[in-house]
Amino acid sequence: MRTIAALAAVVAAGCAPHQQRAGLQAVSLPDLSRMVPSAQTQIRDSYKALTQKIATRSTTVVELADAYGEFGKLLMAADQRDAAKPCFLNAQTLAPADFRWPYYLGHLHRKNGDLSNAVAAFERALQLKPADVATLVWLGNLHLDEGHPAQASPRFERALSLQPSSRSALFGLGRVALAEQQYTRAIENLEAVLRQDPQAAAVHYPLAMAYRAIGDTKQAEVHLRLREDRQVLPADPLIVELETLLESPQTYESRGIQALDNKDWPEAEALFRKGLELAPDHAALRHRLGTALYMKGDVRGAEDQFEHVVRTSPGYHLAQYSLGVLLQTQGRHAEAIEHLSAALKTKANYTDARLRLANSLRHVSRAADAVLHYDQVLVEAPDNTEARFNRAIAFVQLHRYRDARNSLADAMQTHPDESLFAHGLARLLASAPDDTVRDGARAIALVQMLLKKDQRTLDLGETFAMALAESGRFDEAASVQRDLLRGAEQSALKAVVPRLAHNLAKYEHREPCRTPWTTDELP
Repeated sequence: MRTIAALAAVVAAGCAPHQQRAGLQAVSLPDLSRMVPSAQTQIRDSYKALTQKIATRSTTVVELADAYGEFGKLLMAADQRDAAKPCFLNAQTLAPADFRWPYYLGHLHRKNGDLSNAVAAFERALQLKPADVATLVWLGNLHLDEGHPAQASPRFERALSLQPSSRSALFGLGRVALAEQQYTRAIENLEAVLRQDPQAAAVHYPLAMAYRAIGDTKQAEVHLRLREDRQVLPADPLIVELETLLESPQTYESRGIQALDNKDWPEAEALFRKGLELAPDHAALRHRLGTALYMKGDVRGAEDQFEHVVRTSPGYHLAQYSLGVLLQTQGRHAEAIEHLSAALKTKANYTDARLRLANSLRHVSRAADAVLHYDQVLVEAPDNTEARFNRAIAFVQLHRYRDARNSLADAMQTHPDESLFAHGLARLLASAPDDTVRDGARAIALVQMLLKKDQRTLDLGETFAMALAESGRFDEAASVQRDLLRGAEQSALKAVVPRLAHNLAKYEHREPCRTPWTTDELP
């Protein structure tokens, strides 16, 4: 491997004082064979420019520092952090007053998981630029990651004083408060972030933990359902520059992901397509292109992209999952099962894929197989309410009404704030074909409890009518059903009108309902 340490030594004896050039590290051109040609060319050209600067006696210290730094930036953009590190160190040695080089070193150490050196580098950057909000936020985040909230707090507070609208600083203070068990203050700060940016999905998990700590399980459940594995990052021009520097698929993928996060579907599509021009067989890029197309409403285009990925890279489980979900939403459950099963074959603990697979299995009369998968989902994710409810529905499809009743009753106890379990139990008690399961009075009581909570929906109205009929109150049941039918007709809900009319005829003939959910109603 070629190095330029010898050339650096020659320059050290040249136009600048020797002490300014002392301590420079060897810089190497890394293996570029796995990079696309455009990226290889950029890096080779930058390396050539650096070697020319070193070989030219008239090169100033600042020029040489910039050459080292620019080469390091390209290497870091290409995820060649080991090769980038000596470049930034040399640039810092040559230009110790330049904020950029310790700042980039801080990010390099951070990405390598070297927290102590990352802190040291950012501290040096902060000395050079004390009012830099991004540096303050990154330092706060690192102190939190090290388990030192007391050290993190003043960094976030200083950032917020400089930039009162900084969501990342406010988010950091919320995390500090959570770590210090100041739960009310954590909730105030984290809720403030969401008021500024309702799409800040990273806030939901720590906010859920804070609500859980004060005993508000309802709010905790709400935010747990909304959580996503994202971050609330500071505005960071130097990193934005780095991410757009390299002409590579990874650069376009990173920028496309940002566009997806911003819900700019056309921009995301354009960026992913540019990346694919450089690497047509890049599975992740094509999968993300399919995602962007789906989000902008081009379902056919999305399906084409997903199919291309699973055909050329059948082990890419994300594309198998996405195609399975797309097919599932179209009611093509047999095809969905094939792709969701393939995703699980590659990644056995892919809980979302297993849940989707179980749902499709129920729709092709394989409810017994679905129950096995729901059981596994609940082992992996005990709080998954969708799996717990749909497991009860699978029991209904298998005519295991007692198991369904017991499952829903247990879920009511463990998830008291989830109305779907009380509603599902009420419907089962009102209309199960099993005489030993039905309990009209209890069903009415559950419906009335839900009505007091303003859970007024057409489905709950139907359940109320079923419960009244089961209790022998057919006139009242028919009256409720007529109101529902009238409302559906006025709201142009044509799909539900035949079902409502069918049950109304039963009540008018003083017959109870014995079908808890029709096939069309099943989730």
